Amino acid sequence: MNDFRRSLLWHGMFLFLLGLFTGLVETKFSNTRMGLAAHLEGVMNGTFLLALGAVWAEVRLSSRLAAVAYWAVLYGAYANWAFTTLAAVFGTGALSPITAPGLNAAAWQESLIQVGFMSVGLAIIGASLLVLWGLRGRT
Repeated sequence: MNDFRRSLLWHGMFLFLLGLFTGLVETKFSNTRMGLAAHLEGVMNGTFLLALGAVWAEVRLSSRLAAVAYWAVLYGAYANWAFTTLAAVFGTGALSPITAPGLNAAAWQESLIQVGFMSVGLAIIGASLLVLWGLRGRT
């Protein structure tokens, strides 16, 4: 469990840094609004991992469920930044009419981003439910 805590802190700082670097190049993307979103996803998901790492010692789950929560949250945090960055590079717009008005990419690119964002949503929701369960009452 302690290894998960320290790892979450490391990944939080690393993803935060990736978000900062993304912000330096956001105007170079095909979709600059999505580039800004990618920058914010990196910074916010990095902060989320730092916060989760800070409270990880309070999460009471079996070792198996703790591992599932840990890997799901890492996947969700990194994939959220990665798929948002890819959407900015591709200029996709199907799932993001606010950040991509009038933009459309190749069908395979739109599909990849859609499936990616759906997987991110499932991973983050699942991990959040597990962590919430692990933070319930005293054991």
